[in-house]
Amino acid sequence: MNYTNLGNTGLRVSVVGLGCGGPSRLGQRAGKGTDHSVRLVRKALDLGVNFLDTAENYGTEEIVGAAIRGVPRDRVVVSTKKIMPEPGEADPAGTMRAGVEASLKRLGTDYVDVFHLHGVGDARYRFAADVMAPVLTELREAGKIRAVGITEEFPANPRHEMLQRGLQDPWWDVIMVGFNLLNPSARRSVFPLTLEKGVGTLVMFAVRRALSQPASLEKLLREMEQRGLVEPGADLGFLTENGCAGNLTEAAYRFCVHEPGADVVLTGTGDEEHLEANIAAALEPPLPPAALERLVALFGEVDSVTGN
Repeated sequence: MNYTNLGNTGLRVSVVGLGCGGPSRLGQRAGKGTDHSVRLVRKALDLGVNFLDTAENYGTEEIVGAAIRGVPRDRVVVSTKKIMPEPGEADPAGTMRAGVEASLKRLGTDYVDVFHLHGVGDARYRFAADVMAPVLTELREAGKIRAVGITEEFPANPRHEMLQRGLQDPWWDVIMVGFNLLNPSARRSVFPLTLEKGVGTLVMFAVRRALSQPASLEKLLREMEQRGLVEPGADLGFLTENGCAGNLTEAAYRFCVHEPGADVVLTGTGDEEHLEANIAAALEPPLPPAALERLVALFGEVDSVTGN
């Protein structure tokens, strides 16, 4: 495993993080038992992953808590999230404080390394910054959390407007951003700001449906072609030719892991063999310069798809 600094948080993190949500939720959505999911998290730890990302609404905080029980606390970096309460609630700050305490209880820990406001849309950013961020800052000062984070609502906002606004404010130690080879727009609009300000970055959507299912990719490329987003006949076959990459999933992870400004790239699965393959892919060297140049020519201006 390779490790890096998570912005200026002081946290040393694996470049691959285990996403405990997504389509799989550690196998929970496929009906796998809790013991299976706990073993999967421990397998990730055995493979050198030290960054675990969960959330209240994933329903996997207790699984992560069981998996890290007995592990020296300073050897694992735990990230979790809570969807903001509604602005009209009588005590939204109290609701957020109670949510942090509930997450700590489910995780079985005295503190969480990164606590995010979850899936914040552009329309609700002001409430996040003016009302919620001071609460999380207070909890950071109290030692309940180590870093304050915010995650974007990428499917609804693939252009990253919320993060572009948010990174003008001083509140956020860490952000989570959607980024992949089909929509690399964060390279222009987000990563320059995080690098300048020392904000840690977590990458989601590195590989989703379009980059793991050939039929979905073909359908998406043709839709993009009809919209004038890519040249006619665009395809990604060149990424697996002449020894460039073993498969498209490998190429997609390599593209993200070696992007300047991407600290942790999240991978999610419900299967140990799949986990091993994803980690191995992400630890391969950067894609060849010619392949990267071709990807820029194909998708460098795309900012309206997610790859899901």
